[in-house]
Amino acid sequence: DFGNQEKASNKDIADFCFNTYGVKFPMFAKSSVAGPSANPFFVALAKSSGQPKWNFHKYLIDRNGKVVAQFPSDTAPLDKAVTSQIERLLDAR
Repeated sequence: DFGNQEKASNKDIADFCFNTYGVKFPMFAKSSVAGPSANPFFVALAKSSGQPKWNFHKYLIDRNGKVVAQFPSDTAPLDKAVTSQIERLLDAR
């Protein structure tokens, strides 16, 4: 997956995200996202919204489990495009 470039451990990846981007939300462990060993969760995401293009692709899923937005790896987790969608979903209670 992704050219097998991500050699870091799950802890190292999480530390990078927390320290670089200030991420405070839970993150999934590194797993295969494509091919025969793909995690079933990512298989379902790919069916509903297409394969991710690179590492750190982000999906926003609503309370009902529907993918409502996705963001490429170059979109920071705290980018207004991401946070405004999250705020909209939280307001739609």
